[in-house]
Amino acid sequence: MSVYLPTLLIFIAAALFVALTFMGRGYFAWVQGVGLILFAWFVSGIESVTVFGVVFIVYTTLAVVFGVRLVRRTIVTRPLMGMIARILPAMGETERIALEAGSVWWEGELFSGKPDWSKLLEFKTQSLSAEEQAFLDGPVQELCQMVDDWQVANERDLSPEVWAFIKANGFFGMIIPKEHGGLGFSAQMHSAVVAKIASRSVTAAVTVMVPNSLGPGELLMHYGTDEQKDHYLPRLADGRDIPCFALTEPNAGSDAANGQSRGVVCKGMWQGEEVLGMRLTFNKRYITLAPVATVIGLAFRLYDPDHLLGDQEDIGITCALVPRGTPGVDIGERHDPMGVPFQNGPIRGEGVFVPLSFIIGGPDQAGGGWRMLMETLAAGRGISLPSLSVGAAQLACRATTAYGHVREQFGLSIGKFEGVAERIARIAGHTYFMNAVRTLGAGAVDAGERPSVSSAIAKAYLTEGMRLCLNDAMDIHAGAAIIRGPRNIFSRAYISIPIGITVEGANILTRSLIVFGQGAMRCHPFAQRELDAAAAKDVKAFDIALFGHFNHVERNAMRAFVMAATGGLFIDAPQGVDRREAKHYKNLERLSAAFALIADIGLMTMGGALKRKEHLSGRYADAFAWLFLSSCALKRFHDDGEPDAHRPLLEWTMAKALHEAESAMIGVLANLPSRAAANMAELIAFPFGTKHPPLTDAEINAVSAAVMAADGRVRDDLTRDIFIPSDSEPGLGALEQALSKINLSRPARAKVEQARRDGRIVKDNVTAMAHAARDIGILSTQEAGLIFDSEAARNDVVQVDSFDGETFRTLK
Repeated sequence: MSVYLPTLLIFIAAALFVALTFMGRGYFAWVQGVGLILFAWFVSGIESVTVFGVVFIVYTTLAVVFGVRLVRRTIVTRPLMGMIARILPAMGETERIALEAGSVWWEGELFSGKPDWSKLLEFKTQSLSAEEQAFLDGPVQELCQMVDDWQVANERDLSPEVWAFIKANGFFGMIIPKEHGGLGFSAQMHSAVVAKIASRSVTAAVTVMVPNSLGPGELLMHYGTDEQKDHYLPRLADGRDIPCFALTEPNAGSDAANGQSRGVVCKGMWQGEEVLGMRLTFNKRYITLAPVATVIGLAFRLYDPDHLLGDQEDIGITCALVPRGTPGVDIGERHDPMGVPFQNGPIRGEGVFVPLSFIIGGPDQAGGGWRMLMETLAAGRGISLPSLSVGAAQLACRATTAYGHVREQFGLSIGKFEGVAERIARIAGHTYFMNAVRTLGAGAVDAGERPSVSSAIAKAYLTEGMRLCLNDAMDIHAGAAIIRGPRNIFSRAYISIPIGITVEGANILTRSLIVFGQGAMRCHPFAQRELDAAAAKDVKAFDIALFGHFNHVERNAMRAFVMAATGGLFIDAPQGVDRREAKHYKNLERLSAAFALIADIGLMTMGGALKRKEHLSGRYADAFAWLFLSSCALKRFHDDGEPDAHRPLLEWTMAKALHEAESAMIGVLANLPSRAAANMAELIAFPFGTKHPPLTDAEINAVSAAVMAADGRVRDDLTRDIFIPSDSEPGLGALEQALSKINLSRPARAKVEQARRDGRIVKDNVTAMAHAARDIGILSTQEAGLIFDSEAARNDVVQVDSFDGETFRTLK
């Protein structure tokens, strides 16, 4: 019998596998299972009918237990539901609202393990309308020309002329509908405006961006009463009112739901009459536009101790609009956020009485503030800071590729040194996929989505991309980037990096808690349904979700193993995709299935404890994020018509993303507490080890060559969304002019270099050699003049600012 034991165990395992796989699919599934056992018995050569009988009985028992719903729900599902309900962590109302906020879009496909590529590739992002393009080319361009960021930095504010221009041209009302006096622009346009202004001035970009993001305008549009909309929206649109939104407190930053600001329902005097209202006490900080705001959006917890509204005492987080001049409001002081002088400061209030009608949405929305904020943030988080980050990345790309040509050391343009070229490639690669994420995210919002998880990915990973691009640019520009002054291109953008990293959900929090924590619930096809059913003690719903989940895990395990074992041989790439991109779709699909499996292993073995294991959840977030980021790059390449000039950028992005995603998954498996489950998952998902190495030198060099090419085509494509100053401006404008002159002089410069190599002229500085070449007829007077002009321009742009002692003491 010992000879047959391994085969018997295989039979039993097969029986369990078949029972779980085909459960609930009727007697035909049972017949399939019997057929599988008979086949295995025949192939094994076992002659004992007893052995077959044991296996048949075991299989039939399992098939009945798991396959007959009534039996399964009584014997298996109900006890499991009770056990799971006991181990699930308690979830408060605010946590539940935050978890359920927004919608699930493309990211849900990636989390499923079997993405439907047609859903992504057939999605059409909204193009800018003729009116929007005219605004971008007109008022936005003019605003950028008006702003002198060095002057802004030293005067500690935008000029009065710029403030007036912003208000007069409706910048504060870009998202407000036309029927309320706004511009009614799309999310795509909102994003484009922020990106362009950000490349000129962070202060100006933040000033324009905040009223069009999470704040009174958007909250009123979605939740305000008709009376509130009619009063406030036209005033916000034309700048008569300047809004701010007060959420953050000294003891409630990332944990915004636990703020100490409170309101108490009571009666009081308002404009000479006794009305039912709220007495507010609050202490808010870091509030952008607060020092100049005329209307304050305020979040607080509302209490009704005298039950003037009903039986509930703790009504919950509520949002209200409070005019600046309301008695008891203390506003006007300024914070100094890293020296970047956008208006930002604290707001305090003690015993501030306002009518209940000041609640956004009216008294019926008392206690509905947290839902408002989470729903609004789900969409807005994917627009403002990602757009600002793309503007900064494109600025870094534009200026650094020019500087790589213009700056020479050891007789060579510094862009030809491999160490510099690697950084240039990294800037260019990030700029490429970051803009792909920006435009796709804005397109989703325009299509009516509120993609909470992908917007969290965009905010966290694009602001981190901004940090990396600006750091690399600073390294390449070196001393020229350190010395402040009108010539410095990066100093204000660089010092603003921590602001973008911190606000709208600090990146540490977003990565370790939100991306995977919310993603696992919202994007997983069964997890949320299981939790809801267990909480409601609905055995039928829990049974459907639980065993659907089992089937989901089994399918992903099978797909992940087969795809890994065969190298994706049987994966179908989307129709019409070039074979050179087909491999990327196949690799992403394979890693999507692996991720789905590994996510389920973590959820099943750790349950609610997983959210407290932030090392693990952060690695899960990295894997999921890089799958999403790279899919956006594939979408961009597809929508752009698969241009060969952009192929190096796509190859760089995919190599980077696949390596990062795979490495993050391996990191998860190496650290899961359940070693048996981790080892099994690794054997299934990565049976032959990892497949995606780090970027190769060839991939890096291809991107650097493309973005540094003399024709400038790829460089222009990557930086098409930013403001480029006139040639007369110090900084980027002068750098662009120098590059243009150097490009014009290249043929003449080549003649000089050839003459030097031939020994016809003596090695010297370029200007001296050009004089010598002209004197012996190698260069014409015109050709020599081109070199003289280019060298003068080169010499000018490598200079840095200096100040006399008196002026220096006045610098801010």
